[in-house]
Amino acid sequence: MIRILVGRAFLRLSGWQFEGALPQSRRYVLIAAPHTSNWDFVFMMAMAWSLGVRLSWMGKASLFVAPFGWLFRALGGIPIRRELRTNLVAQSIARFAEVEDLVLAVPAEGTRSTGAAWRSGFYHIARGAGVPIVLGYLDYARKRGGLGPALWPSNDVKADMDIVRAFYADKTGRHPDRFTEPRLAEESDHR
Repeated sequence: MIRILVGRAFLRLSGWQFEGALPQSRRYVLIAAPHTSNWDFVFMMAMAWSLGVRLSWMGKASLFVAPFGWLFRALGGIPIRRELRTNLVAQSIARFAEVEDLVLAVPAEGTRSTGAAWRSGFYHIARGAGVPIVLGYLDYARKRGGLGPALWPSNDVKADMDIVRAFYADKTGRHPDRFTEPRLAEESDHR
């Protein structure tokens, strides 16, 4: 209950509001986008807390060292060592098989800087685990954050990503020039 009150108070004091509704499913992959600032984490957690949602989220391993590593783990953080090939997708799929309630937030851009494409792990985790992808967002232009539609990944990556692109087309990150276009390397070169 305390988290809900803290989340709601933070959003109210900062002038932010939640939009959308929680999905029916208790298990899903949540896209956290746009991801252009460290503030994205704070607002994402405030939104989740205000809704009573316990997030698991992926972050770079360097966040999980002293003195604050324990805190990020307590907040649902999962350290990711990008330089290692640890089959994170398979591990995440296995985790979904083990638990009844899991909301796994994935910053699909993979970085707060502009990149060439989104990382496709979120897509492959959802497909492998048989769970939907929920389009989460922060729109700094309107001070709104929320949850968009749930997308069940199909065998047509490009068609699925066309839906994702259309959804994020009007969402503005804190630093709009750093937003990476929602595109996966697996998509064909023509659109």
